[in-house]
Amino acid sequence: MTQIAVSGLALTPVKGTRLRAVQSVRLEPGGAVGNRRFYVIDERERMLNGKQLGELQTVLAEYSAPRLTLTFPDGRVVEEEVVTGAPVQTRFFSHTRTARLVRGPFSQALSELAGQPLALVQADGDGGAVDRGARGTVSLISRSSLAKLAAVAGQDEVDSRRFRMLIEVDGIDAHAEDAWVGSAVRVGATKLAWLGHVGRCLVTSRDPDSGEIDLPTLDLLRGYRGDLETTAPLPFGIYGTVLEPGEIVVGDAVRLL
Repeated sequence: MTQIAVSGLALTPVKGTRLRAVQSVRLEPGGAVGNRRFYVIDERERMLNGKQLGELQTVLAEYSAPRLTLTFPDGRVVEEEVVTGAPVQTRFFSHTRTARLVRGPFSQALSELAGQPLALVQADGDGGAVDRGARGTVSLISRSSLAKLAAVAGQDEVDSRRFRMLIEVDGIDAHAEDAWVGSAVRVGATKLAWLGHVGRCLVTSRDPDSGEIDLPTLDLLRGYRGDLETTAPLPFGIYGTVLEPGEIVVGDAVRLL
């Protein structure tokens, strides 16, 4: 029997910026430490991500508390300790979420990149700026699912970063992870429960480095997964929550419970 194992881990401290591969992550009840701690808002205090601003994916963010570093496509590096200011009520998808404005040069640098006024904020509460909030703090996709989509697209491979998942696994058939929803797994030192399927949006159509739209992922998913009975339309991957915290390392075994 093929062993199921973690084949990749990726995160970013600033929502919408380029994913960075890591060898290990620490999972707490609120999710992966340092993941999506910050996000970008516009003048109307609405959260913006790669769906609206593909330019964000050209920025590499690194956070080692208390210092945040943003590296821009022209080579400019903006680095400073994070100091937060007044709380602000932001529009986060269809919900209101409290955040705190981040002082310093970050907002100006991001505004210059996007050509519009933006502000960087730090998320309050568990779950950070992960889409599904405190209940949906971890996500997972299999390599076989990525290979299946690549075959449907007529390509050699599809970059996993398009789908902005925390955990990538190997050792299962394409989309076998769909059946994990409603169950729990052991991964390394952690225990995770899977709550639902991840429905997809336009951001997956963007090149994960340039932010340019270059692959019709939604049309592809609609063509071969559009009629499935899942928790969200156009499903690709699953999301869940942390039952027992701990560290996950690339190569860790994944055991279904």
